[in-house]
Amino acid sequence: MSRLAPRYWQMPGHLIRRLHQLSTQVFLQQVGAAGFNLTPVQFAALDALADRPGIDQARLAEAIAKDRATIGAVVDRLQQKGLLHRVVSGRDKRARDLCLSEEGERVVAELRPLVIALQADILPGLTKAEIAQFIQLAAKASRLAPELLD
Repeated sequence: MSRLAPRYWQMPGHLIRRLHQLSTQVFLQQVGAAGFNLTPVQFAALDALADRPGIDQARLAEAIAKDRATIGAVVDRLQQKGLLHRVVSGRDKRARDLCLSEEGERVVAELRPLVIALQADILPGLTKAEIAQFIQLAAKASRLAPELLD
């Protein structure tokens, strides 16, 4: 290990990136083992649609903190997988609202408990109290992100 490694491992940016890698790996392994082929972002989109049926892509992007270009590709993939439908908006005939298909509803219902359970595997070695503290601190920092990103 180099002399700089200990300091580097104290940098939030590096640790956040490492935790993101771990989070994605744990999600893909466990969701894949359960027989599903979804990314964390795809699941987040489905989960958001389950709670907000009929929103448009722009509102979905806001709900899961993704840019519009990314959400367009995510929605395309989910539609190809038969997990959601685009329907003509009742408010604006040019717009398309999104809703889960029956298969999408089934997938969300089946995956929600698994995704909730795998959260502990994302922060190995932490106690329940430490996980709660981590979530509180990460949420606090994240609440400021929209102001900083605008």
